[in-house]
Amino acid sequence: MRRSRIDGFGVFADEPVPAGTKLGELTGEAITVAEARRRAQGLSRIMLVELSSSRAIDASRSSDPMRFTNHSCSPNARISVQDGQVEFFALRALAPGDEITVGYGATHHEGRLACRCAQPGCCGWL
Repeated sequence: MRRSRIDGFGVFADEPVPAGTKLGELTGEAITVAEARRRAQGLSRIMLVELSSSRAIDASRSSDPMRFTNHSCSPNARISVQDGQVEFFALRALAPGDEITVGYGATHHEGRLACRCAQPGCCGWL
């Protein structure tokens, strides 16, 4: 983890990583989706993942470095949510120093947060 050109801090590959490799898991406080949406109101930086229509994880206080994974419109990793676990997998081979990014998809920002990925075809807003 170190400063990111995208936003705040980011997570970076320490060594070469083959495509398909599990990069880590996101851990945090188990909360309801209603509570997650309440906590997200008015914040520009959130660390929330909805696991189902009723359950979510708030990683804001977690010591897990994966909570600093930034969004990119051209991500090199993906999030998998299964059985209450949030896991990250490499979509392509990563070189040492590559920032690990994912596509956030639907977020609690509701189109009000400017995307800073600077990738070709950037969506502009999250």
